Amino acid sequence: MKHDHGWREVEPDGETRWPMAAAVVVAMGVTVVLPSDLRLGGPWVLPVISGLLLVALLAGDPGRISRRTTELRVASVALITVLSVGAMWSTFRLVVDILDAGPTTDSATELLQASACVWLGTVIACALLYFELDCGGAAARAERMPRSPDLAFPQQLNPGVGPDGWRPHFVDYLYLGLTNATAFSPTDVMPLARWAKMVMSFQAVTSLVITGLVVARAVNVLR
Repeated sequence: MKHDHGWREVEPDGETRWPMAAAVVVAMGVTVVLPSDLRLGGPWVLPVISGLLLVALLAGDPGRISRRTTELRVASVALITVLSVGAMWSTFRLVVDILDAGPTTDSATELLQASACVWLGTVIACALLYFELDCGGAAARAERMPRSPDLAFPQQLNPGVGPDGWRPHFVDYLYLGLTNATAFSPTDVMPLARWAKMVMSFQAVTSLVITGLVVARAVNVLR
C-alpha cells in the first residue's frame, strides 16, 4: 500500500450512485406529502429542482461515482443544499406550529405523520451532507482515502475489523444520520473535523427538539 502526503491509495472504483439517488427520491416524495404550511414553496417546487439536479448528476457521471469535475461537484452541493434548506424550513415550521397549536397539530394522527416526514427529511439531508463533505466527497474517496478522515468509522479506527482498502459508502452515512438522530449523539462513528462536529450537533439537537415537542403535543391532543 502506497502513501502520498498522508493519503492511503485505494482501488479507484467508485461506488454506485443508486443508493444516494434513491434517498434523494424519497426526500422528494416526503416534500410532496408534507402539509402545505410545513413546505417551502409549492408541492412540486423543491422536488422539480432536486430532480433536475439529480438527473444532471446521473447524466454527468452514470453508474458509479468516479468523475471529479467542478460541474458535478457544484451540482451535487446544490442538490444537497436544496434538500437541506427544505428540511430546515419544514423543521422550523413544525416547531412553530406545535408551539402555536396550529392546524397541523390539532390531530394526533396528522401530527405524527407530519413529524415523521419532517424527521425523515432531516435524516436524509444530514446523511447526504456527511456523504458529500467527508474526505472531499465520493469521487475523492474512490481515488484515495486520507489517513485522517473527517468522520472515523469503526473500520478506520480499527483496520483489523474491515477489509483492506475499505471506504464508507452512502449506506454508511445514512446509518450515521439515522443513529445520530435517534441517539442524539455519536454512536460508533466519531466526528473528527469541526464541520462534522457542528453538523452532528445540529442534527442531534434538531431531532431532540422534534421528538420532545411532538410527544408533548401528542399527549396533550390525546387528552
